[in-house]
Amino acid sequence: MSVYNLYKLLKEELKNGSNDLVTRPSGQAIRERIERDILTEKDGEIIALDFSKIEIIDFSCADEIVAKLISRLISGEYGDKYIMLTGLNENQKENIEVALERKGLAVMVKTRGGEGVLLGDLNNYLKETLDIIHKKGKITARELSGAMKFEMNTSGTRLLNLFKKRLVKRTEEIRDGGKVWVYGKL
Repeated sequence: MSVYNLYKLLKEELKNGSNDLVTRPSGQAIRERIERDILTEKDGEIIALDFSKIEIIDFSCADEIVAKLISRLISGEYGDKYIMLTGLNENQKENIEVALERKGLAVMVKTRGGEGVLLGDLNNYLKETLDIIHKKGKITARELSGAMKFEMNTSGTRLLNLFKKRLVKRTEEIRDGGKVWVYGKL
């Protein structure tokens, strides 16, 4: 996992002495720096955006940084990578969640206790599937099908949709003599 300290990036890019992420132009400068750095990361890497030393993030900055990064991530602009958020306080969560929900996006947040929670917009059946993955750690479509009493194609579609939204990792494993996709939490 690569940790991007947003406070450090703020100091390097804006040089203004603030620890607040406010205004769309500030957000754009930070996002562009993050994008340059993300492109140097290897495929499969989880990028953690660390907000722990940031005081405030307003809606326009949350939209410019988080919502645009997630939107571009799921469109494939950064390759096979993942983004999660860490160190968020309640006010930051609120502005980021509104920015994500307005665009129908979601991201995983690692809490101070180390557990992963969802922030943003995701339909209930995918939330249910994500909860199962977080309880089990990782799962195949066959295992999900058995646990939820679904058809295999329903399980596979749910898992694929979570992967496309970059909310779970997908790896290929050899099991029982054949290749199978395994979906796991970030």
